[in-house]
Amino acid sequence: MVIVSGWLRVGTDARDEYLASCVDVIEAARAAPGCIDFHLAADPLDADRINVYEQWESAEAVERFRGSGPDGGQQDAIVGAHVEQHEVASSTTLT
Repeated sequence: MVIVSGWLRVGTDARDEYLASCVDVIEAARAAPGCIDFHLAADPLDADRINVYEQWESAEAVERFRGSGPDGGQQDAIVGAHVEQHEVASSTTLT
């Protein structure tokens, strides 16, 4: 399993518009083969921060989808980012 997690920073006044512009990407990701979960969310503490969480069956599934990332306008709105990809060796279900 692969987890992609981290954060993006956009202007405080641009966050809601940025997230609204990501709905199509989120829907496409969730429909993509190998996607377990894909989520972008406004951070409740930082007005300019968007939290990123993706869960994929494999690195290959992430790579197949990776070209579907932010479009030019979305990329221009990002003023900072820290996102990492993690290979998970094992998991335990808690629910």
